[in-house]
Amino acid sequence: MTANPLNIPPVSIATAKAALIEQYADPVLRRRATMLWGTRGVGNSSVVRQVAEHFGVPLVDLRLTTIEPVDIRGAIYADELQGKTVWFPPEFLPTADQPAGILFLDELTAADQRLQISAYSLILDRKVGHYVLPDGWQVIAAGNASFHGAVSHDMGTALADRMFHFNVQTVVDAFIAHAIERGFAPEVMAYLRVRPDKLDDTQAQLAGDHLVGASPRGWEDISKLLQSGLSEGAQRVFVQGRIGAANAAEFFGVLRELKSGTDVLKLLAARPGPETTALLPRTLDGLYGLLYGLLAACTDAPTLGRALEIVEQLPDLAGAVPLPIREAQTLAMELLMQKALGSGLELAIIDSPAYGRYAERRRREAAGG
Repeated sequence: MTANPLNIPPVSIATAKAALIEQYADPVLRRRATMLWGTRGVGNSSVVRQVAEHFGVPLVDLRLTTIEPVDIRGAIYADELQGKTVWFPPEFLPTADQPAGILFLDELTAADQRLQISAYSLILDRKVGHYVLPDGWQVIAAGNASFHGAVSHDMGTALADRMFHFNVQTVVDAFIAHAIERGFAPEVMAYLRVRPDKLDDTQAQLAGDHLVGASPRGWEDISKLLQSGLSEGAQRVFVQGRIGAANAAEFFGVLRELKSGTDVLKLLAARPGPETTALLPRTLDGLYGLLYGLLAACTDAPTLGRALEIVEQLPDLAGAVPLPIREAQTLAMELLMQKALGSGLELAIIDSPAYGRYAERRRREAAGG
């Protein structure tokens, strides 16, 4: 098997979303179906929903593994007036009074092959039986290939030639941006920042012939577990059952270090200067745990202002421990700025002497001074 059987380069879920938005906006390109390939939990379903929300149009989401072939083609009955049998299309397919929207055919490659025939009719001809999909609707399909370790039926080249194809792969930066937007547990974001290879370990899972492994959807569940208030013992059982024993052991090892190495509440309460420096983390895991912990804590202007002061002091660690201090400081300032803009706390940034000094230093460095 070749390294890339799809013969197309990988794209992030954010890139796929942006491209789908532009495709939908073009009435001509909208009539050509698009296929999203990717491993489980990559976010294809979520991004299609977001595209529909972007345009404020209806979304018909068909999980093809949960329906029967007749469900798409519809029911047949005898019309005595016409003297012939007639097909009634199913109620979930768009009608003429819904002129535009997105028809999402999820799990296409895993569906029963008889059902795929009806689905392919919608993709190829935009109709099935006597039903015709309204012109303003876009068809988007999604599925896994056999080399993703999923149950999959091969797609013929004739069908593939009638679609655009996106090879969607997990990119940690895009996932963390999504995690920040959704308010994930900071421990998950900190862990994946320093262990990006653990975001999706499908290939290692397949190589080890393991049923359970890590995926973006799995980490979202882990975040919910950490925020649930379950006991540590229960959390450990659920995490193991979600991402596998080895992944869980490493995650809890880092989690233990995060909890012991950085106390965000103590840092926020400490006085600027030596008192703050004494509480700064000395490990890479602790450093990123601090950044995402501060980000989660910044729900008001005073806390945001204090967080900026703490980040300003990160260079105090330079020379003491081998950490990417400047890179972490830049990342932290960017994340806090994004949080401020999204929360209406811009004035806390503008009024912060710490951010002003940081911005001035960056200007001098850019000018070579």
